[in-house]
Amino acid sequence: MNIFGNERRFFLESESETEQLGGELASLVKASGRGVTVFLDGELGMGKTTLSRGVMRGLGHEGAVKSPTYTLVEPYEELEPPVYHFDLYRLGDPEELEYMGIRDYFSERSFCLIEWPERGQGVLPDPDLEIHLERQDDGRSVVLRARSEFGASLLNNIELIGPDL
Repeated sequence: MNIFGNERRFFLESESETEQLGGELASLVKASGRGVTVFLDGELGMGKTTLSRGVMRGLGHEGAVKSPTYTLVEPYEELEPPVYHFDLYRLGDPEELEYMGIRDYFSERSFCLIEWPERGQGVLPDPDLEIHLERQDDGRSVVLRARSEFGASLLNNIELIGPDL
């Protein structure tokens, strides 16, 4: 059975459901004992940072979670696994990522969340999971796509409330 390219679709009615998805993803990754790379895709205001906040809170972070638009990366190294939240919206050239030592952030145990990953194309590693968010009525539709065997195992274990689309 070919598990690569599997996808799941959900409808998220609220910001709290978007955070819940992030929290569930955090629990699954933590239980696995390994790292993951997740690409977050969607227009401005679609909930990428909200989902990221759910990941951090799911791993025990109690402080604010802001989008690292100006710093490119916000580290949460006190979490287990350590989380690196990237926002590449303002990136001028993917080569800038090499100068910031981006490869050092990706390890066997790092949880890397990358907003606007297309701006780092050619430098970023392949993701385990891609999450696409878009407006649907008063909520968001979310499509999760596995891009690795590990991503497929995460996808198969997500039990978000509400019906699949």
